[in-house]
Amino acid sequence: MILPGIYSYSQQVKTIIIENADSTEFEILNGVKKSRLIGNVRFRHEDVLLTCDSAHYFPGENTLDAFSNVHISQRDTLNLFGAFVKYRGKDRIAEVRKNVKLIDNENTLTTNHIDFDMNKDLGYYIGGGRILNGENILTSRQGYYYSKEKLFFFKESVTVTNPKYVMYSDTLKYNTTLKIAYFFGPTNIISDSNLIYCENGWYDTKLNISQFNKNAYIETKDKKLRGDSLYYERETGIGKAFNKIQLEDTTNNMIIYGNKAIYFEKTKYSMVCDSALMILADKKDSLYVHADTLFSLQDTLPDRRIIKAYRHVKFFRKDMQGKCDTLIYSDIDSVFQFHGEPVLWSDENQLTARYISIQTKNRALYKINMQNSAFIISRPDTSRFNQIKGRDMQGEFRNNELYKINVTGNGQTVYYASDNGEIQGVNTASSSNIIIYLKARKVQRINFVSKPDAAYYPLSKFPEKESKLENFKWYENFRPVNRFDVFRWDEPYQDVTVFK
Repeated sequence: MILPGIYSYSQQVKTIIIENADSTEFEILNGVKKSRLIGNVRFRHEDVLLTCDSAHYFPGENTLDAFSNVHISQRDTLNLFGAFVKYRGKDRIAEVRKNVKLIDNENTLTTNHIDFDMNKDLGYYIGGGRILNGENILTSRQGYYYSKEKLFFFKESVTVTNPKYVMYSDTLKYNTTLKIAYFFGPTNIISDSNLIYCENGWYDTKLNISQFNKNAYIETKDKKLRGDSLYYERETGIGKAFNKIQLEDTTNNMIIYGNKAIYFEKTKYSMVCDSALMILADKKDSLYVHADTLFSLQDTLPDRRIIKAYRHVKFFRKDMQGKCDTLIYSDIDSVFQFHGEPVLWSDENQLTARYISIQTKNRALYKINMQNSAFIISRPDTSRFNQIKGRDMQGEFRNNELYKINVTGNGQTVYYASDNGEIQGVNTASSSNIIIYLKARKVQRINFVSKPDAAYYPLSKFPEKESKLENFKWYENFRPVNRFDVFRWDEPYQDVTVFK
């Protein structure tokens, strides 16, 4: 650590002046002149005034030893007390020992050992010290005090005690006027509401505003926020994070990554953007969601969350993938809502509609609801498409596989019939309501609730114009193939370092 305030001092040395003593004795010992002063002793040396009960003064060396109730004052602001002082007039250094107290305006330092350089306005102690500054109490093994700048530098076992928190640090600079603490090394700040760690930063103890850098994180009972840079306002509960952000929510088994974030502690509302990624962790199959912006807010029940993802939403799970403009998830009912041209993929099936919602149960797929222009497409080979279309659809999952689909209103189907894996013909049908059963990811049977208008075509006679139902769209190129691919919207897949 570089310490500021190293001043040069070159001028003619002035003699220490005796201003008062009740009695004085003179003696010469080994050629050294010494004065013994007793009772109401007072010395003056330039702007320094020293008083004590008794003293030994060495005029030849321009030094003195002061005993009992020693008080040194300088410029009416600095007051230094101790049981014993050795003062050297040549370099204006006071060595104060036993029951030391330094008072400088609002600052009170207590220790048993301090050396104070009057030329540099610098005090230094070892062996432990305690500083009282307003409502803050600071302790450390070593300390430097620059009285002109009102700065303390602390090293080894540094502790700042405030009514609202306790701060532990290896090295700390403290501006007693501004009441700002600067950290240089591993630092922990512990309060009733959270734990803060960093290795560089500052804390405004007056305004309760702080900035934390280098391996910084803020940890509450169930959340942990990391980032290259964290900004925190304790009074308002507002926190901001920048670069390589990681927010862990242990209650909901959720992790959020990004490069910009803001968190409101009182309302439990947070927003993350710039490479935002949410992971709903699960031992069997975790969900990865990317969007331009992720929001997390408290639901109507305590400890329950609503997650909102906006713009360029893409998600990946081994059993289901998807894309949309907006995704909303509530952990009260475990329902995902997809808005804005949603496209979902489940095994071989592509699912689209104006609005789609999925209900999960025990973190497994349970039910799907597709409203307005519902469309399901699968691919039996590289050039043909099985299709189910209707106004609305409701699907059910078993072991995370779609096994039943209810089509309600204007149901239409195009399905290719195969024998031993070879396509022989095409079934087409339309009916107001249809029930479709699937097994092993393939259609096993189709039940038409009302009388269908159906036809069967040998493959060679199937009209090309009927091979695709109206509003057919195939989005396979947009399908995320792994968890990294959620960051690709319309560009080829690229690796992303957020997972590294």
